[in-house]
Amino acid sequence: MSTESARPRPYRSVLYIPGSKDRALDKARDLDCDAIIFDLEDAVAVDEKVNARALLAKTLAEADYGNRARIVRVNGLDTEWGKDDVLAMAEAIHGGAKIDAILVPKVSMKSDLDAVANLVNGVPLWAMMETAMAMLNAAEIAAHPRLEGMVMGTNDLAKELQCRFRADRLPMQTGLGLCLLAAKTYGKIIVDGVYNAFKDEDGLRAECEQGRDMGFDGKTLIHPAQLDIANAAFAPSEAEIDLARRQIAAFEAAEASGQGVAVVDGKIVENLHVVTARQILAKADAIAERAK
Repeated sequence: MSTESARPRPYRSVLYIPGSKDRALDKARDLDCDAIIFDLEDAVAVDEKVNARALLAKTLAEADYGNRARIVRVNGLDTEWGKDDVLAMAEAIHGGAKIDAILVPKVSMKSDLDAVANLVNGVPLWAMMETAMAMLNAAEIAAHPRLEGMVMGTNDLAKELQCRFRADRLPMQTGLGLCLLAAKTYGKIIVDGVYNAFKDEDGLRAECEQGRDMGFDGKTLIHPAQLDIANAAFAPSEAEIDLARRQIAAFEAAEASGQGVAVVDGKIVENLHVVTARQILAKADAIAERAK
């Protein structure tokens, strides 16, 4: 368990793309997002499920999505499409398709991940955290050895909680916090839920800032128009990068002179601050690398 390891790939912006829409799949190759969730679940109509599965498998075997993370959200195993979705993606991977992870919907307990893990070897799993039970079982879900990331499904969670919408998301703070604690304990990626009003830039910016302040790695998005705001909110600012560099330099100078702490801008800098500073610089480097 570690909260200090630098992640080699940023997840500031994680965009949902319907697996049934050929044009959307093609357009996504040029969008400035860190990751794409190719959706076979909520974004696909019932009568399009089978066709979407075949289209997505073919697309991921042929299309170049650069250095964006490719995550496929399958249907749940409790539906008539879920098992075939997982098996089709496993076959696509063996055939050369680039799939970085399978996102399992409505994960409520460890056994939900076990069931998918038993169908597909090797590929990492991500978990949709969108039920009340998932909030209570967040730690055991995060501890799963095949799990790489967690995605907050705030719309479904709000439905289960029967809570009212508030800009500060106060009714969801307990659930968000439990999932964050679990993810950070076990060193897993965790991205915030979607913001539904995709034309409301101020509202999106405020929710992104809140998520970043809480510790989320990024935000799931429903429209390309939301990308710039999420990318900016979850990237280290120039001021943060400058401070991180000065903290590291000051601490290294203090260590060289036999001291255990340094002072930067009138504030004590200890080893724990240097760990955070290095994480900030690593994230900035990873963002710059993805942009190439």
